[in-house]
Amino acid sequence: MKISAVNENTLMVYFSDTVSPETAEQIAAAIPVIREQLVLYVVDIVPSYTSILISFDLITIGLREFNLRLQHVLIECSRASLSANQARCIELPVYYGPEVALDAQEICGHTGLSFDDVVNIHASATYRVYAIGFAPGFAYLGNTDKRIEIPRKQTPRLKVPAGSLAIADRQTAIYPKQSPGGWQIIGRTPISLIDYQRENLTVFEMGAQVSFTPIDRATFLDMGGVLLPEEIAMDREVA
Repeated sequence: MKISAVNENTLMVYFSDTVSPETAEQIAAAIPVIREQLVLYVVDIVPSYTSILISFDLITIGLREFNLRLQHVLIECSRASLSANQARCIELPVYYGPEVALDAQEICGHTGLSFDDVVNIHASATYRVYAIGFAPGFAYLGNTDKRIEIPRKQTPRLKVPAGSLAIADRQTAIYPKQSPGGWQIIGRTPISLIDYQRENLTVFEMGAQVSFTPIDRATFLDMGGVLLPEEIAMDREVA
């Protein structure tokens, strides 16, 4: 591990130079230990693929002393293993129907696969939470199978519906709220990803494993899933 000062009250801890499940596990194991051992000083922790950004209260502790305390904590972290809570597998239902798979045609054209094959490949994998950012509840999940790898859209959408499941390059993610976005949309989950009872406001945690279970339209709606008016209209036209 390497610690670098970003400014007078922020440190960056680098765990590795490469993205890997092992690095994600190290970061996931370190976060709760840092929070517990340095609770009097830590203001915010922002994890990423290979690092953790830590901001601390400069009024209560100086940069040099916090750096030393952090080094001792990281030694303990190196011996820690993932807890059952961090290593749990989050299972999310997903509707891969034509109304919500907004980029199905583009994905199939790029990969040369049928959309049924794309869904089967995507839903058969288990993903690791590598980073959380962009928006509360937006988790970067990897790695997506190379057979369905596709670049981001050249022109992002101004509005991506909440719950949209998307892929880009070797990553998968779900948009927790309606927002602009340039990932390729393949489905939608009825599950809300924002949990205001959690400290980080999301059901995702660094190092957690995520799997997707395909569901049909009726189940999606029964579970609270929402279709936009234009999607309902499109469905009626198809019928």
